[in-house]
Amino acid sequence: MTDEADETAGTAGMVEPARTAEPAGTAGAVGPAEAAGRPVPPYAAREAAAGNADGPGYAGLATFCGRPWLETEAELLDRRPDVAVVGAPFDIATTHRPGARFGPRALRAQAYDPGTYHLDLGIEIFDWLDVVDAGDAHCPHGLTEASHANIRAKVHEVARAGIIPLIVGGDHSITWPAATAVAAAVGWGEVGLLHFDAHADTADIIDGNLASHGTPMRRLIESGAVRGRNFVQVGLRGYWPPPDVFAWMREQGLRWHLMHEVWDRGSRAVIRDAIAEAVDGCKALYLSVDIDVLDPGFAPGTGTPEPGGMNPADLLRAVRQIALDTPLVAADIVEVAPPYDHADTTVNSAHRVAMEIFAALAHRRRAAAGGAPDLPGTAP
Repeated sequence: MTDEADETAGTAGMVEPARTAEPAGTAGAVGPAEAAGRPVPPYAAREAAAGNADGPGYAGLATFCGRPWLETEAELLDRRPDVAVVGAPFDIATTHRPGARFGPRALRAQAYDPGTYHLDLGIEIFDWLDVVDAGDAHCPHGLTEASHANIRAKVHEVARAGIIPLIVGGDHSITWPAATAVAAAVGWGEVGLLHFDAHADTADIIDGNLASHGTPMRRLIESGAVRGRNFVQVGLRGYWPPPDVFAWMREQGLRWHLMHEVWDRGSRAVIRDAIAEAVDGCKALYLSVDIDVLDPGFAPGTGTPEPGGMNPADLLRAVRQIALDTPLVAADIVEVAPPYDHADTTVNSAHRVAMEIFAALAHRRRAAAGGAPDLPGTAP
């Protein structure tokens, strides 16, 4: 994998999701919203026409949130959605329990279908945000370099088109190629990274492996794709890494907020500071959520569970706030290992992380059009 920064076309400065053409047959139409003086959701007519042909979430083909499947770059360029979900089914870099390779499929097939109307924001998400499932990067078993190269290529196809990639892992090593691809598209060293995790993942090498799921953040800093001063971590706890790793982190300017600080100050204050630190001097933000930031009582299905973590209510609201308040250009959700899950609790929490991102981006689109939340929502 190379670290050159010569692929900078595409999404520089992007804050709002990319906009697509008005659905065919709706131009000039006056609906109830427009008649009432409210802005017309750009995708409402298309969503209504599509209906729910496959019935409930447990029936039909399993795509992410039941969204259209657009696997090729040509299909993405033709439709130009706002967000494309990319699977990264790779887990051979894990240091403990494998199984995260099954994460992308589980989030598509096993997550409980909650509906698409966000109560807190009062918005029908997919009326305002066009989301598609772009399929998986090819991750051949046992081949780290080839898998990472394929992840980088797949994510770069999405990001350079001005589409926000949401990458579903996979172990956390996939953030190295994914965030590298985003930095190449948006601007080398111009992307801040806000990282939720129980572990820092900034080791230099683990058991001779430079591409371990415990090393990706160091690789990103060393390459220059992300500047240390704009790399912020939330939720660290437990018994690793040792002081020499934190000394290196401090030398690079990384900031961290231990779980003890979240417990002591409260998540809202910590997230407010983390956002300010991550975007200071940057034009874009990459959000990385390792599901083991949650306490394993809420998320048992992960490879390296660490007791004493966040609860889902705080994590979901933190993710929503980040997507509302920052120039978000990409995100990943990693380390969901379904073989260790119970009653799909981990899968559902990870799925709702994605839903909060979608809802926040949809709200921003509606707010830019002059719209306001419907009942029972309130303005954030």
